[in-house]
Amino acid sequence: MDHLWTPWRYNYVSRAKSDARPGVPAALEAWTGDHHCVFCNLVAAANDAIAHGMPAEEADRAAHIVLRAKYNYVCLNAFPYTSGHVMIVPYAHQGTLVELEQAAAQELMHLAQLTEAAFRAAYRPEGINFGLNLGEAAGAGVAEHLHLHALPRWNGDTNFMTVTAETRVLPEELKVTWKRMRDAYAVL
Repeated sequence: MDHLWTPWRYNYVSRAKSDARPGVPAALEAWTGDHHCVFCNLVAAANDAIAHGMPAEEADRAAHIVLRAKYNYVCLNAFPYTSGHVMIVPYAHQGTLVELEQAAAQELMHLAQLTEAAFRAAYRPEGINFGLNLGEAAGAGVAEHLHLHALPRWNGDTNFMTVTAETRVLPEELKVTWKRMRDAYAVL
């Protein structure tokens, strides 16, 4: 019998049912607020840590925030489909593109362009997926807060585990992905 070790998932598994504040990483639990939104909580907890003296890079690493811009930020997907999976998220808590201010929408697309370049530099993928799921019926896991998924893809990158066992196998830890993507954005 083969064993698949995923020790980085213990934090999620052990807190899954008790986590009343979605999106608040264990390293940032000192933040006591709750916006009832994984994306709003993520940024608020990181900002609170920075305001209370934690170095910005350390707070962003704990929150998996790879890049901050004026209207949007880029963060890792904590439960990625593949290594490198990021999301471009507006700071504004809005569920549709129609609600998004024009400047925020333009910046979101600019960050998508930067993300494509960062993927090509960091992962050398053979393809890239970008996707918006607007509304629950479209498959949005967080329907009330718009976010653009971006992930690198490779020919032949299929695995029977996803199909038969509903399990993803990822070759890279999130802390490695965070550094790789942070470094790739830094040179763009």
